[in-house]
This record gives sequence, structure tokens and C-alpha cells, in this order.
Amino acid sequence: MSKQFDVVVIGAGPGGYIAAIRAAQLGMSVACIDAWSNAKGGPAPGGTCTNVGCIPSKALLQSSEYYEHAGHHFADHGIEVKGLGLDLDKLISRKDTVVKQNNDGILFLFKKNKVTFFHGTGAFSGQVDGGWSIKVSGPAEEELVAKHVIVATGSSPRALPDLPFDEKQVLSNDGALAIGAVPKRLGVIGAGVIGLELGSVWRRLGSEVTILEAMPTFLPAADEQIAKEALKVLTKQGLKINLGVKISDVKSSAKNATVKYTDAAGAEQSLVVDKLIVSIGRVPNTQGLNAEGVGLKLDERGFVVVDEDCRTGLPNVWAIGDVVRGPMLAHKAEEEGVAVAERIAGQHGHVNFNTIPSVIYTSPEISWVGQTEQALKTEGRAYKAGTFPFLANGRARALGDTTGMVKVIADAKTDEILGVHIIGPQASELISECVVAMEFRAASEDIARICHAHPSLSEAVKEAALAVDKRSLNF
Repeated sequence: MSKQFDVVVIGAGPGGYIAAIRAAQLGMSVACIDAWSNAKGGPAPGGTCTNVGCIPSKALLQSSEYYEHAGHHFADHGIEVKGLGLDLDKLISRKDTVVKQNNDGILFLFKKNKVTFFHGTGAFSGQVDGGWSIKVSGPAEEELVAKHVIVATGSSPRALPDLPFDEKQVLSNDGALAIGAVPKRLGVIGAGVIGLELGSVWRRLGSEVTILEAMPTFLPAADEQIAKEALKVLTKQGLKINLGVKISDVKSSAKNATVKYTDAAGAEQSLVVDKLIVSIGRVPNTQGLNAEGVGLKLDERGFVVVDEDCRTGLPNVWAIGDVVRGPMLAHKAEEEGVAVAERIAGQHGHVNFNTIPSVIYTSPEISWVGQTEQALKTEGRAYKAGTFPFLANGRARALGDTTGMVKVIADAKTDEILGVHIIGPQASELISECVVAMEFRAASEDIARICHAHPSLSEAVKEAALAVDKRSLNF
């Protein structure tokens, strides 16, 4: 006997579990299906983000930053540390505990909001009276019927051609979060968010890290001025970042991995490392959905085809998050999940793609929202920009972390904020004020006129806004 629901969500990552909760809040009967399992075989909802992405990487970044501070920076504060050691097993164990806390939190939220959870893989069986038949394959086989289906199956790491992840020598983000011993030599292919964050973790813990990037420019999605500052700082920290490389061959053995490549100058190079992290992008998870069987259209890259409201070509079937177009970001998936649940309820859910922030949790952190200076130049739009360095910020001096700056870009005529770009301490937190300002279509003058607490890092945002009109007060 099939179980009937108003909404069935396939996938309990950031988009899926949030969509399920919001739909339940709106009075619908909701089920959520997810296949992630913990080490004991139990359910581990939260998707890539919670299990092998955002959450565990931030836990390791925090632990490794403490370790680096203890070894290199506490002395500046008059704190002496003798006999500093590293218990890697405990460090990894703490990360696993943080992950489990988040898994358990999602299961609690499902119970609180009366979302029925099914541990297993969900697939379309076909269209039936009352909606869609969804088969759950897992510890217990189930047949569900849903009026509406939300596909939120996420993405997986992209492997190099002919070199699958073995999670021993050749690592995805999953394996890179659980290395058993600090490798002496670590290679990273890809200087994106994952590569820089995981490379930073293991460099702080003692690895010699070399990053190989095919693009000739560093962080091309970021503002060029901020990206140049980031490259300078990260290189000074010890990351060896090689741009414009062309990889010709990668071979892995039981002891190491060898990468042969041509550098930006055209010279042949060979890199031998103990571990190799491959972070060259992600691919949408659509296998096992029976998409072809029910006519769910995928594009040439495997993404589910949706319109601007996340509707697929099938009636009452929606898709959100990494499995559809747009940035592969957890918070983007969450916003789409809320919007789709509200659209199903007859409301007007909305996602503004122009105000989705991006963050890289290196040290210093890097964040941005809106347009870059180079994009505005290409567009031919007249703009004005102001910057303010953390070097001139009192709170940053007290923290002992004055690296970086805030940059505010505004329309030359209207003064509307077009983009904000930050590299520096707590950039991930500072960007939120800027997102709010842009959502309300604020002018740089608006931020410049708002009283910010002193001393605070947020004053750097105010000062950068003042600098748009060339009237910064502290620099």
C-alpha cells in the first residue's frame, strides 16, 4: 500500500531538507528521502554540505587555524606555548562529532515539523492518479505517492579522466577530510574554493602544499583586486600556487602520486606527492532517478532543466540546488528550497541571484556579492569604487589580523551599490550587511551614514562606503 503525501523531496541536503521543512510549515504533508549513511549504517541527512563539504571543512579549518596560531602567533600576545603537539586522530574525531551533531539536528527538525523521513534512494516509478509514484530503495522498500516532487539530489566531485578517486592517494573532498597522517607533500589540482580551503588545512598542519590550476588567472570569479591580494597573501603563507598549467598525465601508486604537466611558461614539469586532492568541479547527481523513464529532461551537462521558478517540464515536478543551473552553493539551494515550497503553497517565493554571496574560508577569508569591477568594465557601466584596508581598523589591530581590505562599488550616477568585495578577518560575516543593503537597493551613502559600533570590523565596510565618495575618515 503506497503512502500518500502532498510533497515528496528526494534528497536531504541543504536544499532538500529546508524545502521539506518549509513545505511542512505551510501545512502540507511531506516526506523526505535521503541515502546518506553514517559509519554505522544509520541515516546521515545533510548531503554533501553536512557530511563531506561545508561543515566538516570548516571544523578542520578552525582546528588547523588554532594549531597555527598556537605555533606561530600566540607569542605576539605574550602567550607561551611549550611542547606543542598535534593529535590528528582527535582533530578528525572532533570534525566527525560536529558532522553528527548536524545530522542529528536535521533529524530532530524533521520530527519537530512532522516531516516523514525515509532512509534510502528515491526514484520515479511513473505518473499515477494523485500525482507521482516514488520508489524508495534502502533498508526498507517503500512506495510513495506525491502530488508534488522536489528533486534535490545535489552533486558529486568531478574526477580526472581515467583516474577515479580511490580516497587513498587520489582524494576527493571526502577523502581529503579524513587523511590518517599529515602528508609531507600534498598536491591539489584546482585552485577553487575546495582546493584552497583543504590546501590551507593541511599546510597549517605541516604539509608542503602545491596547487595546480589550469586557469591563467587566480580566482577569476572574484574581483581582480581582491584576487591579486589573496594570491599574494596565500603564497606568503606557504601555498605554492601554479597558474596556467596543462596536466598531461597523472599516475598513482600505493605510496604516492605523480603529476606531469606543462607550466605557464611551456616547460615540462613533474610533481611527486604523497597525497593528491582533485578539486576540478562537481557534477549533478541524476543517476538512479529514472529521469529518462518518466521524461525528466536533462541538459547536455546532466543538470535537470528548469525554468526560472525551478519547475521542470513535468507537471508538479520541481528541482533545486546543485542539480540545476546556477551557483553550486548550499545557501543558494536553501533559498530555492524555500521558494519552491512557497510556490507549491500558492505564494510567491523569490530568489535574487544577484545577491547570493560567495565565501572562501581561508585565512584571510574572502567574500563577495554582486558585480566585480572587471565585469562592469566589460559591460561599459559607469561606476565608482572605494576601498578601506583592515590595517587602519582598530578592531583588526587588536585582533592582530590586519590583512586585506573592503571594496565597495557603486553606480556612478545613482550611487546604488553594485558589488562589495572583502578579503580579511571575518569576511564571511561582514558580507551579510552588504547583501541586506543590496536587497534594499541601498546607495553607498546609506552604509556610509549608518552608525557602526566602535571598535568593530564592520567599520571597515562603512569606511569603504565613505571612500566611494573619497571621504574615508580613518585612512
